[in-house]
Amino acid sequence: MTISVPVPRKPLDGIGASRSELGTAQWYESELGWPTTEGTPVQLLTGVRFDALELPAEAGAALLGRPEVSGPVALRGARMWLLVAAGSAEELPGLLDWLEWGGVELDLTAVGTGGRITAPPPPGHACPYEAAAWLRPPVPGREAQLPAFAGLGGIGGAPGLVGLVDAAATECHRVRLLRAQRTNARRTKTQPLAFS
Repeated sequence: MTISVPVPRKPLDGIGASRSELGTAQWYESELGWPTTEGTPVQLLTGVRFDALELPAEAGAALLGRPEVSGPVALRGARMWLLVAAGSAEELPGLLDWLEWGGVELDLTAVGTGGRITAPPPPGHACPYEAAAWLRPPVPGREAQLPAFAGLGGIGGAPGLVGLVDAAATECHRVRLLRAQRTNARRTKTQPLAFS
């Protein structure tokens, strides 16, 4: 499955290519209040302003049309990050158990306190093909819109973490089953017939 990355737009405020990393870190820190790390590529620290659910891009693409996915979404290679409220990563294992996904092998993880994700270029900056990219960029001042764990619903009109995790687990499981089916189909085509 191919995920379409938005076409890069003209750089913001004349920030040139030589200053793009500096511009990226400044944008996240000044516009969003998100802490970053020094170095290339810029990394966003998780567990402070947000956590990230990480899953295969194929499963994430199936989620993009659902109402549970309301926060920012980033793509890097074959992996997708769905940004959720800070503290959500700690809830994931118990939530998966409660939703009866605990015994199922899922390619669904959470990056929380002490973690980091690669910072996609801010909206309007050129995005190299191999870099992370925003599929749904963050909007300054809308951090309360991140899916959160507050009983069964979200806070301030945001969708609940429960619904998002259940939908993500369903799509991760579907992708795993489809991959297994494709692998078995290839084996069957190449395996010689055995007669007794």
